Amino acid sequence: MTEGTVTTAAEGSDTMTRLEQEGEIAADYLEGLLDIADLDGDIDMDVEADRAAVSIISESARDLQKLVGRDGEVLEALQELTRLAVHRETGDRSRLMLDIGGFRAQKREVLAELGAKAADEVKSSGEPVKLDPMTPFERKVVHDAVAAAGLRSESEGEEPQRFVVVLPA
Repeated sequence: MTEGTVTTAAEGSDTMTRLEQEGEIAADYLEGLLDIADLDGDIDMDVEADRAAVSIISESARDLQKLVGRDGEVLEALQELTRLAVHRETGDRSRLMLDIGGFRAQKREVLAELGAKAADEVKSSGEPVKLDPMTPFERKVVHDAVAAAGLRSESEGEEPQRFVVVLPA
């Protein structure tokens, strides 16, 4: 094994350790939040696509709906608060993703389908397709689906009205 390979492997191990630490800090923070709110839920930690991923799951999805809010607004706020808690502990900016009750996973499926349909429409018409405004998470999922379909896309506009445009090849 060459020195460059050893360095790359060590860097990968350091990154994984850092992401696991982010997940543990986030889990502790969220467990405290669940206790304060008197809600039941289990915390699941993982590392996905070079970012920590933390999920709150429960037998009673109805309780967790309060933490998701209308169209995920409360979830977005909790994710930002959790990132701030991680930042406070580590001093590093976190890109942690939070899911509650499978809301993001379900949303990801719907958005991937939307991106694929938009790509099909562009392929058949040859014209760009503009989608409705979306959050950064939603746009990322659509961009990935469009790229998987072999096309490209761009985000246009200013927050909170930023949207995806799917472009012909």
